[in-house]
Amino acid sequence: GFMRYHNITKDDMLNGDGHRVVLWVAGCNHCCKECQNPITWDPNGGLAFTEAEENEIFAELDKDYISGITFSGGDPLHPANIAGVTEFAKKIRQKYPKKTIWLYTGSLWEEIQNEEIIQYLDVCVDGEFLVKRKDPSLRWKGSDNQRVIDVPATLRQGEIVLHA
Repeated sequence: GFMRYHNITKDDMLNGDGHRVVLWVAGCNHCCKECQNPITWDPNGGLAFTEAEENEIFAELDKDYISGITFSGGDPLHPANIAGVTEFAKKIRQKYPKKTIWLYTGSLWEEIQNEEIIQYLDVCVDGEFLVKRKDPSLRWKGSDNQRVIDVPATLRQGEIVLHA
């Protein structure tokens, strides 16, 4: 069925470069200890993501000062989400070629690098949140095992290139 989501945050500056719109999807199998959003683990939680929500996000992306979208959650690559997120990311890439697309996942790059969605991403933050490796000074990630990956550069070079 339809992908589900919990929230759409506007003018967010914590989840990627610049001012962003963030879609928080429902469904996560990683269930990291001390997760900030355990309510988002249930793929049947939240609300159905419909054309209305899509249009709400497009209205944000229409604004010049909005740098792009970030997919978070939950896990955008959860089996309940990956098809919907991929389709939506593709649409955004076509409609807003200059906007950036960031995605947070508990999976490792090595596990997801062959998924279709990768070709639409600018940045992927990978890996589970590990509370014992938590560091509040980190930018764009919660624990130091997570990687903030420059996706186009990584695909070109065939090895992980980190986003500066």
